[in-house]
Amino acid sequence: MLLDIARDHRCLFVGGKGGTGKTTVSSGLAMARADDGGRVLLVSTDPAHNLGDIWGQQLADEPRRVHTGERGFVDALEVDPEATIDAHFASVERMMTRMLPESTHRAARAHLASARSAPGSHESAVLERIATILAEAADYDLVVVDTAPTGHTLHLLALPERLTDWAETLLSNRDRSERFAAAARHLVSPKEETPTPDAELRQRLQARRDRFAALRRSISDSRQTGFLIVTIAEQLPVAETLGLVTDLGGIGIELSGIVVNRRSPADAGEFLADRRQREDEHVSRLRSAVPTVPLAQLPLTATEPTGVGGIAGLAALLAER
Repeated sequence: MLLDIARDHRCLFVGGKGGTGKTTVSSGLAMARADDGGRVLLVSTDPAHNLGDIWGQQLADEPRRVHTGERGFVDALEVDPEATIDAHFASVERMMTRMLPESTHRAARAHLASARSAPGSHESAVLERIATILAEAADYDLVVVDTAPTGHTLHLLALPERLTDWAETLLSNRDRSERFAAAARHLVSPKEETPTPDAELRQRLQARRDRFAALRRSISDSRQTGFLIVTIAEQLPVAETLGLVTDLGGIGIELSGIVVNRRSPADAGEFLADRRQREDEHVSRLRSAVPTVPLAQLPLTATEPTGVGGIAGLAALLAER
């Protein structure tokens, strides 16, 4: 089931409550698809940055090869919101200092410093980085996005539509301003046709709008993009999972499957057998609430799979589920 989902999509978002094993499952699924012959890019947007720890490798904001199979491979990167924000605001500052009189530069820099720390700046930076990654991922068969915990992920996935609308509004306002300025210039000097100084700003706004619009189309197209929820069979994680199912539907994202991680064995002593019975109740609740959504279960292991060897074992298990 899980390998089929990976084969059928170009992008898979993996999300859920923190501490359920999202990053481990994302890694195992990426390796399983690579061993199936796929060229896979594994991306982490989680601020915790533990993807590199799981693979036992130092990762950065550019792809690094972490696994090479007989027919496929996995490249991995960890999105760095701070570096993305720094690059964005440095670019804006360079553009503003060219466009604005020198007397306004100090005030403009103060405004940019305030905007950099404004609510939502990190999320929009991460989103723009994801949009760029997906736009440049033509050489990959699958992009697996290991997301931050539920609330952060929902906010992130709802942003493309809001930011596209925001960019459209800015461009519309810019159109009206430019038409007014052109009319004023024509009244003063009908033959003068000089380019406006904010042509570069318009170009940047259009490019940003187009990136967000492309991302919005991609994540709402179930033929291209899927969403997997990783959870564990306990009351609170299951409740949060069901809430996430509802919220994803509200923003037009189709759920591809649910992975119930760390299932207790039924034959390893009375304590774990009792725990297994309680877990069965929560799994039944999931099945009843979303009967048409594929559900896979992974067993509890003595240690968390880490390193290429540990991930390989999980990948083999995922390929069977």
